[in-house]
Amino acid sequence: MQYRRMGSTGLMLSALGLGSWVTFAGALDRGAARRLVARAFDAGINLFDSAENYAHGQAEALLGDVIADLRLPRDAICLCSKAFFGAAPEPRPTQRGLSRKHLREACDAALRRLHTDYLDLFLCHRPDPDTPVEETVAAMDQLVRAGKVLYWGTSEWPVERIRAALRCAREAGMTPPSVEQAQYNLLHRERVEFEYAPLYDEPGLGLIGWSPLASGQLSGKYAEGRVPEDSRQARRDHGWHPRMLPGDGRTQASSVARLQALAAAQDVAPAVLAIAWCLRNPKLSSALLGCSSQAQLEENLGALALAGRLDAATMAQLDALAGA
Repeated sequence: MQYRRMGSTGLMLSALGLGSWVTFAGALDRGAARRLVARAFDAGINLFDSAENYAHGQAEALLGDVIADLRLPRDAICLCSKAFFGAAPEPRPTQRGLSRKHLREACDAALRRLHTDYLDLFLCHRPDPDTPVEETVAAMDQLVRAGKVLYWGTSEWPVERIRAALRCAREAGMTPPSVEQAQYNLLHRERVEFEYAPLYDEPGLGLIGWSPLASGQLSGKYAEGRVPEDSRQARRDHGWHPRMLPGDGRTQASSVARLQALAAAQDVAPAVLAIAWCLRNPKLSSALLGCSSQAQLEENLGALALAGRLDAATMAQLDALAGA
C-alpha cells in the first residue's frame, strides 16, 4: 500500500480507501462486509468512509459492527463520516442540513453507529444554502475542540464556498476545513483538476476522490447496453440514480470503448487502469473504492502497481478519453 499526506495536514491516508455507499447494507450482508473489511485492512487500507444517509444509517452501523468484531486497532484506521442529507427516510427540517444543531447530533449518531469516541474525518456532505457558512464553521470547530472530530472538510462544495469557510475560520481563529471529497474519474474531472486547483498548494487542501469508476461505467460491465443482474444499475441501490453518471450516453460509450482497448493493450482490466489513472494525480490523497465483493477488491488493488508503470504515451491517451 502507498500512503499520502492529506493536504497540508500530518494525516497519512492509504492511497486507496474503502467506501460503503450502495454496498454496505445493500449488496453486502454482514459476513461479506466483514471479509471485505478484513482483506482491505490486511492490504494496508486505513481509510473507511461512510455517511449518515447511506442506507439511512444502516451502512454506517454495519461498518462499525464489522470493525468492532474484527477488533481493528483504532489508532491504525481512519474513520470518515458525512452529514447533510439526514439519516431518516424523510428527514424533518432539523434532521438535515449543516446547522449547529444537526451537525452536533449527526456527529453523535455517527459515533454511536461506528462504536468510536471520535471521528478522524467529518465532512459536510453538500453545501447548505439555508445555513450561514459562519455557523457551519463554528459548529465544526466546536466538535474539534470537544475531541469528537480530528479533521473536518467538505464534499462537493463549490470553490467559492470553500474559500468562504477558510476565510471565516482564519479570521475567527477557528479550525479550517482541511479536505474536500469530490467525484473524480476519467469522465468527471473538471472540478478536481481546474476549479479546486488554486486550493491545493495554498491553503493546502487535501483531496479524497469518490467513484473512480464512474458508478461502474469505467469497468466496462455496462458496455453495449448490458446491465448485469448483480450490478448497481440493476439493483437500483439506495442513493444511486442514473443522473449521477457523468456526460451523455454516447460520450460515455465511446470513452469506455477506448478505455477497454487501452486496457487490453496493457493486459489489465479496464477498472484497474481507470483507478491507476486517478492515482497518478499527485494532489489526490485517497481514492475510495466501492467494492461489492472481495474479488473486486483484489482486482482494484492491482491499480497501485500499475500506476507506477504507466508511461507518458498511455497517460496522454487516457487524458484524451474525455477530450481533456
